[in-house]
Amino acid sequence: MRPSFGAKPTKDGVSFRLWAPGARRVDLLLDRRHAMQRRQGGWYVAEIAGLTAGSKYKFRIDDDIDVPDPASAFQPDDVFGPSEVIDHDAFVWRARDWRGRPWEETVLIETHVGTFTSEGTYRAMIDKLDHLAATGITALELMPLADFAGRRGWGYDGVLWYAPDSAYGRPEDLKTLIDEAHLRGLMVFLDVVYNHFGPEGNYLGRYAPTFFTDAHTPWGSAIDYRVPQVRAFAVENALCWLGDYRVDGLRLDAANHIMAISGEQSMLQDLSVAAGEFAKATGRHIHLVLENGDNRASLLDAAQEPPNGKYRGQWNDDYHHVWHVMLTGEHSGYYGDYQTPRMDLARALASGFVYQGEISEFWGKKPRGEPSGQLPPATFVNFLQNHDQIGNRPLGERLESLASPKQIEAALAVTLLAPMVPMLFQGEEWGSTVPFPFFCDFQGGLADAVRNGRKREYAWAYEKYGDEVPDPLDPATLESAVLDWTGRTPQQDARLALVRELLGVRRKQIVPRLKGASFGDAEAADNGLLTAHWRMGDGTTLRLVANLSDHEITSSVSAGTPIWAGGAGERLAPWSVAWRLGG
Repeated sequence: MRPSFGAKPTKDGVSFRLWAPGARRVDLLLDRRHAMQRRQGGWYVAEIAGLTAGSKYKFRIDDDIDVPDPASAFQPDDVFGPSEVIDHDAFVWRARDWRGRPWEETVLIETHVGTFTSEGTYRAMIDKLDHLAATGITALELMPLADFAGRRGWGYDGVLWYAPDSAYGRPEDLKTLIDEAHLRGLMVFLDVVYNHFGPEGNYLGRYAPTFFTDAHTPWGSAIDYRVPQVRAFAVENALCWLGDYRVDGLRLDAANHIMAISGEQSMLQDLSVAAGEFAKATGRHIHLVLENGDNRASLLDAAQEPPNGKYRGQWNDDYHHVWHVMLTGEHSGYYGDYQTPRMDLARALASGFVYQGEISEFWGKKPRGEPSGQLPPATFVNFLQNHDQIGNRPLGERLESLASPKQIEAALAVTLLAPMVPMLFQGEEWGSTVPFPFFCDFQGGLADAVRNGRKREYAWAYEKYGDEVPDPLDPATLESAVLDWTGRTPQQDARLALVRELLGVRRKQIVPRLKGASFGDAEAADNGLLTAHWRMGDGTTLRLVANLSDHEITSSVSAGTPIWAGGAGERLAPWSVAWRLGG
């Protein structure tokens, strides 16, 4: 399928297509102005013979404003500069036979390119891939890369969805990173944002006002996916990342803020169907994951292969929240919905979500979620930390600064061996204490608005910590978040050894039995004893016994063969975890 949007090299030159239904005239700006031909439906087209990849261009709208291509493949001079023609077919892939890995083998690590290494580039990440593979991680997940204004940011304010941000390198650098990951058996996932555009550098409203509705998300105007061209823009973008860059999976940010139109197939379904057709055509494993605060189990099915309208998995915020409350005692904000964390953890282990239709105080005292226990356990991506849960804290501190090592190691022993898909955040595998505060690179009034907005949101923190709260606009804030790969302590080396051992057990004992597994039951006793079991795909039973308290307790559960931490019939030390299989 030929993409509808952007600049594409042809055998004779370059073809340009822009959807600008609100424009009266559009000119293509190269070495000179070229009037584009208006076609039906608001399309403008131009065919320029003799033009090559690497050429720079812009569009001029109504003799009024010069704009980059909204489907630009690369912006060498950031979002306000000219777009560059990229020939994706020119890249020579080394891992040509790569077809991906089954979902059941997924162990994710979420990363931010700009802080993962001191260089902050795609190519610098390559040197760390062997470490990830040796740790037992099977999937590198990149925070959003769509070009955003400035040189520093998390990526969630992207405005040019098809252009990987130039702050980290060129498109061929990103492809080389992905290729090298595949050569090491690592999948690559990409976080994509289809619920809004960033506040700076987005010109779509000028020449395609029907792209947006009068409704608003927390971050800007809502996107109107009822419009066929708008829907195609997002679906084709997903196929660009899957095809041109060969990523193995996409994680859709805040899917509950993507408009769903009653009575017709939603954009989410269209994207899944298109990805499934791509998977069938290429013979590749393609994995689609949601972040969705609505806990809509009806959108999910880990067993659907290839995707055909549903999503392989969902980030399980509930799972994170119950652990965070249990380990830190914090109850502010959304943590207030988890007043009985051990019981809530048992519910998450027994059936996926904690909120499956119950009233949520934080979510407006309304029912939240749908029943999820009928889904495969691997539908749920479980984690103890991620960019949001760390970075949206005023100081950006990690769990290592909030809980004891023994507590965290118990939480890891549960998370990494449970039959859900586990995810770590960069450096978590060795217990990094490097913070991950929010940072951005806006200018002028927008920079002031961001700074003042955070001071209002975290007024209590500014009152308590004063100048210790990092300024998101200060370059030093990003620098403080860069991982330190050279200074691991003996305790951190021990943590890394633990994580590697746990993931080794997962690879040998859990992964081969995960396909076809189903939820069982879980119970949390008042004394801190947690027990759970699942029916695995080969008919065996996976059993968990954990002491999530500060005192020693005794467990009578002894069925099955120990695969981690010895016999479950013994007395359990504080914050200890035992796993058994069979029986």
